[in-house]
Amino acid sequence: MRDRLGEFGNDAAIALITFAEADNSAPYRSRMDLPFPMLVDTARETYRSYGLERGSFRRIWGPKTAKRYIEIFRANGISRPGRPTEDTLQLGGNFVIDRRGTITYAFRGRGPDERPDVGELINAIQDAGP
Repeated sequence: MRDRLGEFGNDAAIALITFAEADNSAPYRSRMDLPFPMLVDTARETYRSYGLERGSFRRIWGPKTAKRYIEIFRANGISRPGRPTEDTLQLGGNFVIDRRGTITYAFRGRGPDERPDVGELINAIQDAGP
């Protein structure tokens, strides 16, 4: 997504919302060098408001997820991952909200590896209008 941020348009505002505690979210923000705000919602009120549920252990930690994490660990030279510090069952999503505050696009992930295509998000922003 980072390499396509310019395509989102000048009117678009992007924010990452996390439920991670500040001790964990600040280093993540720094390490990822996020070019947009990161908002912390430890109570997960935003998650509930947007209908983002917690997945089952089976759904979250199935073979597809394990394979993806192995790929990430290998690519980053990690031989033994640490214990998770956050709720690994919380599902995420992507939303486009127009200037009136209306949700014009909603993507609620059914697993940790489900995300919409960046082109789909760009189109949703353009469809939402100025």
